[in-house]
Amino acid sequence: MVDRSLDASGLRCPMPLLKTKLELNTMAPGEELEVIATDAGSARDIPAFLKLSRHTLMSSSEAAGQYRFVIKCGG
Repeated sequence: MVDRSLDASGLRCPMPLLKTKLELNTMAPGEELEVIATDAGSARDIPAFLKLSRHTLMSSSEAAGQYRFVIKCGG
């Protein structure tokens, strides 16, 4: 079960990534954030950002043009 959800559906790049960053900045280490996005760029941008951050991508999936990411906030 995730601690928070962020619905970035309908937002164009780079807004889903920016909103994800802002949300993670308010979270405690170990908490999990679910992000839902519809912009195809998110499938590339969010995992690329997470590789360079202290956060961990727990899972990602795509179905019917909707991208779902579960991110564990790092310390």
